[in-house]
Amino acid sequence: MKKSILLIAALTCSLGARAQQAPWSLADCINYALDHNLSVQQSALSVEQREIELNTAQNRRLPSLNASASENLSFGRGLTADNTYSNSNTTSTSFSLGGDIPIFQGFDINNGIKLGKLNLAAATADLEKARDDIRVAVAQAYVQILYNQELLRVAHEQAEHDAQLLEQMRERLTAGKVSEAEVSAQQATLAQSRQSEIQAEGNLQMSVLELTQLLELSSPEGFAIVTPEVDDPARALLMRPEAIYEEALGVKPAIEAAKLNVDYAALNIARAKGGYLPSISLSGGLGSNYYTNSKYAGASFGEQLKNNFSQYVGVSMSIPIFQRFNTRNNVRTAELNYRGQQIQLESVKKALYKEIQQAYYNAVSAQASYAGSRESAASARQHYELTEEKYRVGKAGVTDYNDARNSWLRAESEHIRARFQCLYQTKLLDFYRGRELQF
Repeated sequence: MKKSILLIAALTCSLGARAQQAPWSLADCINYALDHNLSVQQSALSVEQREIELNTAQNRRLPSLNASASENLSFGRGLTADNTYSNSNTTSTSFSLGGDIPIFQGFDINNGIKLGKLNLAAATADLEKARDDIRVAVAQAYVQILYNQELLRVAHEQAEHDAQLLEQMRERLTAGKVSEAEVSAQQATLAQSRQSEIQAEGNLQMSVLELTQLLELSSPEGFAIVTPEVDDPARALLMRPEAIYEEALGVKPAIEAAKLNVDYAALNIARAKGGYLPSISLSGGLGSNYYTNSKYAGASFGEQLKNNFSQYVGVSMSIPIFQRFNTRNNVRTAELNYRGQQIQLESVKKALYKEIQQAYYNAVSAQASYAGSRESAASARQHYELTEEKYRVGKAGVTDYNDARNSWLRAESEHIRARFQCLYQTKLLDFYRGRELQF
């Protein structure tokens, strides 16, 4: 039995380790971040808080009910029933149950409920904006990993290639076809390639760490992503920013939240004006008491409670006449806040339009850069391969080889960067239109 338990535990750990090492797709990363990222969870708590506040506002329509009981003891000289004073001890016990119902509160309750609903809707929109922000952040980090993986691949292949060249140079040194200086120069080239590989590996580890931190994973160990098969991003047709903006106005949560805040501010003006109106409430209750005096014999506890039982019902109205201009200033403050929210809405719209414009022109630039860098990388590679052939047979020096090699590596790095930048920017434009971020 004990061995079976250990075997099951080992199998579970093994499966868990395999699950942890399984490559993550972009959709996996986004979904996991939406469930575990702390900033998203904080926004979700705000939604729950707004739900409680709305429930509190709705419950203001309910009556209030209060019960009370008191016990009083009196010692020493006091007034008696026949209007004389004597030394006696008295006790008094009373019970009461009362409540009140708000009938009219200057529309404060109704407006409070409406404000609570708007506040909840705005918090929900803010939550969706936080989710959008984490989607974009995860996608950026994901693309950065893809970019650094490609750079590491190129650096690794170049280091292996330079190592092979060094072996060939040593064989030619043995045959007396090259000098010791040429072999030393190739060793320096190999050291430079390996240094570039180490740097590329470090950049990749940092980008993996950044993504795992967004996912709130405890460690980046064993984390890997799926390298997607994507179409040529330079062929993607780009919509004009004006058309994308018109679609974004109807789907982006930041715009929805700003609109709800304007509605909230407008309703808050009506609520503030309710302070000019009277309030009416209905109250009622019942009670009884029990009394004893050490000088006189009284009725029993039950009989006194029955005889002293009383009920009451009342209606009260409060009419504001002069409130030190508090209501007037509350209305003015609400009106200023409404104007401020209108300005904020326009500011959010302009910020969104600027973001879309920037993403559009970044995408246009990235497509052009990608097409140009592809040709540049191909030309640089061709020049590098020709120079390498000359270098192998001794018709080109190590300086010429290193220049051609470095030029090709720079062109290839720029081509890789342009490719992933183009991919990200074109997908970002679709995201502004309400599409999912996916590669």
